[in-house]
Amino acid sequence: MLTTIGYAVCAVGYIFLLLLLFTVRKSGLAKYLLILATASTCLWAIVPFWLSPMTIEQLLLFDNIKNFFWLLFIASCLKDNFKNIGDVLCRVDTWLILALPIAAFVLLAAGVYDRQWEFLIQTMIALEVLVLLEVMYRQAGDNAWALKPLVLYLAATSIFEFVTFANALMVEHIHYSYIAARGYIYTAFIPFLILAIRRVKTWGVEIYISREVVMHSTLLMVAGGYLFIMALIGYAVQYFGGEWSTTIQIVLVALSLALLGTLFLSLSFRTKIKVFITKHFFANQFDYRNEWLKLTQCLDEGDPDGNVYATGLRGFIQAFDYRQGNLIKLNNGRLEVLAHIDSQQITANERTVLLEFCDFFQTKNWIVDIEELRVKPFMYEGLKVNHALLNDVSFQLVIPMYKEDALWGLVAIKGDDNTNKKLNWELRDYLTVVNAQISNFIFHHLAAQELAENAQFSAFTRMSAFVVHDLKNVLAQIDLILCNAEQHKDNPEFIEDTFETLHHTKARMDKMLRQLTEKNTVPKGAESLVVLSHCIEQVIEQRCGSYLPKPSLQIIDELPVVLDQDKLSNVMYHLISNAQQATSDQGEVKVSVDKSLDEQFIIVKIIDNGSGMSDEFIRTRLFKPFDTTKGNAGMGIGAFDAKAYLEKIGGQLLVNSEEQVGSIFTLRIPAH
Repeated sequence: MLTTIGYAVCAVGYIFLLLLLFTVRKSGLAKYLLILATASTCLWAIVPFWLSPMTIEQLLLFDNIKNFFWLLFIASCLKDNFKNIGDVLCRVDTWLILALPIAAFVLLAAGVYDRQWEFLIQTMIALEVLVLLEVMYRQAGDNAWALKPLVLYLAATSIFEFVTFANALMVEHIHYSYIAARGYIYTAFIPFLILAIRRVKTWGVEIYISREVVMHSTLLMVAGGYLFIMALIGYAVQYFGGEWSTTIQIVLVALSLALLGTLFLSLSFRTKIKVFITKHFFANQFDYRNEWLKLTQCLDEGDPDGNVYATGLRGFIQAFDYRQGNLIKLNNGRLEVLAHIDSQQITANERTVLLEFCDFFQTKNWIVDIEELRVKPFMYEGLKVNHALLNDVSFQLVIPMYKEDALWGLVAIKGDDNTNKKLNWELRDYLTVVNAQISNFIFHHLAAQELAENAQFSAFTRMSAFVVHDLKNVLAQIDLILCNAEQHKDNPEFIEDTFETLHHTKARMDKMLRQLTEKNTVPKGAESLVVLSHCIEQVIEQRCGSYLPKPSLQIIDELPVVLDQDKLSNVMYHLISNAQQATSDQGEVKVSVDKSLDEQFIIVKIIDNGSGMSDEFIRTRLFKPFDTTKGNAGMGIGAFDAKAYLEKIGGQLLVNSEEQVGSIFTLRIPAH
């Protein structure tokens, strides 16, 4: 009876594997040889039912049939360039491998029933398989990992066959225990063969087993292992327990069955087993490389109207092959629809349900499947929702979006009858990754938009600073007129200079008004041919001449240059005025104009013997905007503006200074 059960289970297992192989659509040598080897093993397991009682000769005949086809399969695995069975059979090595089972067939066909010889041949076949497995594994290279389950399957069964027939060779008959165990041994190693078939891609055999079948099989294996352990414990109790052993065994069995039943009825336990099996034993539902490229392309293309929210929503819908959706922001407890695609307006009942979801999302980041929530509300612990209103909800999935761990909004999407998907662990993980990518895309866009707005305010502030600086210069000119008006008001030349200064002041005021109106930080000036010495002399006489020490001008050599005279005048005024303020009334400020040796630059030097500056101050503060040593009297942009202008026209501003000795500002102005 025990032998019959073992062979029956073995036959069922290999019939199941044979059916799986028949479902493979791809044709190939490996598939056909696997079918032959599996069918021969299946026949080997079924025959004991047909030929009962079975003689040793009949047993050895079907052993030889099984060994013949498995050796043929191993011979085809020694090289991976065989195209058909003819290529395998054309090799001399193949016939040498098949020599032993063929010899056994010949002996049986010739009527030579010498059991010692038959047992010896079977023992040698088992050894041959082990040697061939060692050769196959060594030359597998990178494919060794995939072939390992096949090697384990064939090695384990061959070792068992070697022990069986080696023992029979010594005692001149096969022990009944070995025959009874064979069915169970071959059945136990079927999973290794299935795993090898799934791993070895070069065979082209792709078998599929339902996740549910694997889950239930795993649960049965867990239950079997658990009951086996409990049986061992029960045996130990019986052996050592004395008169209390029977009572303790009964209590132990009852507790074991209760615990096993609790585990099997536990939804969380079954879910964890299913997720573990799906993650580790099945291929992914998506080709994530292609999905990632599609999502990246979708976000790069953007929305025709420039709506970043619509772009993000399209990314969600495309990732799931859905049709409709809404991207909604939670704004102070209210829902604001930022984008929608092929979706009707959200109803009042849907808004109520979504607000209830928001309360749930505040404490738990979990995607809500509306259909699953209707059928299995216990899957959403802590979610309080009006199920009467839930029936009026049209969308299927609700995905929360978070910004810095705070709920920012949510996405509600739906498909049709052909595209609706049931959420599992993989879809949840996939949506979580898509959600993170799209959320980053939206939030980065919002941050860039905010940064651009701040940059506009910063530019306006900077423009205002330059306008205020120019107003101070205009005020200085008007102040100069008022200071000299009492003394020279009857002088016609003074009156003429005054009107000229006022005309110049009006022109500067008009320019500042245009700058404010057009929101330009630095207005474009009119370039013209300028003689630097004339420009500098005019600045000294009209704008710096009333302050001490009065600057002196030395002209060594020069060339006319093309630039904005007003801008250059401002630069020279700032630098000369700074030199005057840093020098005592008894000191001196000199301005010199010369050409460089290669005549590529006009060199203007402003030299003073004032308080000077440290190297640290020059490096860190001199050209830093809005950093001034004059308190409220200065804006801190004169030196910065001068350096920026000279660099803009291709020139350079150099500074040499020593504290309590003086400073030299060197302006290198391009001559061409």
